[in-house]
Amino acid sequence: MSDARSRVLAHLEAHSVRRGDFTLKSGRKSTWFIDSKQTICAPEVMVDVAQLLLEKIPAEATAIGGLTMGADGATFITAGVAATEGRLLRAFSVRKEVKDHGAGGRIAGSLQPGDKVVITEDTVTRGTSLLEAAKVVRDFGAEVILLLAVVDRGGTAAAMAAEEGWKFDAVFTAPDLGFSYEGA
Repeated sequence: MSDARSRVLAHLEAHSVRRGDFTLKSGRKSTWFIDSKQTICAPEVMVDVAQLLLEKIPAEATAIGGLTMGADGATFITAGVAATEGRLLRAFSVRKEVKDHGAGGRIAGSLQPGDKVVITEDTVTRGTSLLEAAKVVRDFGAEVILLLAVVDRGGTAAAMAAEEGWKFDAVFTAPDLGFSYEGA
């Protein structure tokens, strides 16, 4: 295991994983919850998180983004670190709804039709936010080449992505954190 991976995993376990009784976005109950933003946005490991994401991003990618707020931390730190290495990735957010003023639309940030896009998310259980963002980006005229999460807690996102013809990957999984998948 790389030093960066070890540091981020230890940080996730110490600062992001919570045990107790939780209701997930889907309405299902769980005995654990992960607030991975506590790690993604932590200055002591944010560059490590970005490096781990960059290791999974295909060389042909030209943009990274996803549904706000879940994708924003991972998107912007990864694009920033990539830029310091001479790898230029446009960064953007997909709004949850169409903006009714200004330029409108659901895309905020730097995305162009024809871009080869990695859709990112902090934590996925089912993968619905990733798919929603990917469909908005596809409809915008960009090409989705990968759906990428920092943590996959559910184990169902890969199958859902494959149904749409997309590949899914994650830096960490529920089993990496000592838990079983909690999909669907």
